[in-house]
Amino acid sequence: MCNRARLQHEPETLFGATGWLGERPRDNRFDPRELRPKGRAYVVREEEGLRGIDVMAWDVLGGQAAWPITNVRNLALPQWRRLADDPANRCLVPLTEFCEWTPEKHDLGDGKPALKGEMWFACTDQPVFAVAGFWQHTKGGRGFTMATCDPNELVAPIHPKAMITILKPEDQERWLSCDYADVVRLQQPYPSDQMTVRGPVFPTRRDER
Repeated sequence: MCNRARLQHEPETLFGATGWLGERPRDNRFDPRELRPKGRAYVVREEEGLRGIDVMAWDVLGGQAAWPITNVRNLALPQWRRLADDPANRCLVPLTEFCEWTPEKHDLGDGKPALKGEMWFACTDQPVFAVAGFWQHTKGGRGFTMATCDPNELVAPIHPKAMITILKPEDQERWLSCDYADVVRLQQPYPSDQMTVRGPVFPTRRDER
């Protein structure tokens, strides 16, 4: 499941955002270019009629589970149905690419144990794409998660169980305002012919990204 992602873009004007919901981070510990579980990231959401940029941790339960909840699939479960029902708890997560690991390990011929490689996926028609997300207040602050769906033909050979729900540009507004039934309808795989994949890369053992 997607637990690595990147955003190589400044977020101020993404997806109709007109301002900041809270103060923009100014500390050097915040790096949205490399998103990992529990790390902070930019999200777009609406509050009191304003669509703006917020900064949240990538764990919608804020550390209250055994592991960070970075992705959700079954929206019929009560805790996720509650978030999916209310447009105020929906958000758009801007990304430029996301990672899945190869099913098999690779011997790099360096005398060290074999390891899985990173496969990086991007959209050819959207240099910055929006992932359908949910957020809520937690004990640790605001946290978000990404909605997942069935994988498309490009992602399935690498991760056959699911992929993140990438929204088409015309569906971004819909995601933030529609009813629950429409949320479920939007939980669909992105067209594989509008995506690319590169890899495997091995940045922990080679100078690769």
